Amino acid sequence: MLCRGILNPQLNSLLSRVRHTNTLVITDRGFPYWPDIETVDLSLVDDIPRVLDVLRAIRLNFTIGRITMAEEFRQHNSPAVVSEFAQAMAGIEVGFESHVDFKKRVPQVIGLIRTGDTIQYANMILESS
Repeated sequence: MLCRGILNPQLNSLLSRVRHTNTLVITDRGFPYWPDIETVDLSLVDDIPRVLDVLRAIRLNFTIGRITMAEEFRQHNSPAVVSEFAQAMAGIEVGFESHVDFKKRVPQVIGLIRTGDTIQYANMILESS
């Protein structure tokens, strides 16, 4: 029985199948459903868990080379929220692109992790290194 680290077996399975330069997405609760993409839905209620909760948990045993987010994230959220995300992503290359371009990249991901986050445009594409 697992007793520390990621305990969710579906999430563990997804993470173990991501290889060098593969990508996966961590999304907020409102991100569109993609029927052809394996989705691990961790949402419980508003803001549980949050995107940053998932990011912090998987960083313990998952190597991230780059994170891509929507440019709209910085435009629609407070400096405090943007700063909290920057701190959680410290040491990782981060890029921004339009939300439209962001969603065009989603069909190529290995999987999608849905959270209960209510922060606008909190979605991120993680590229393994």
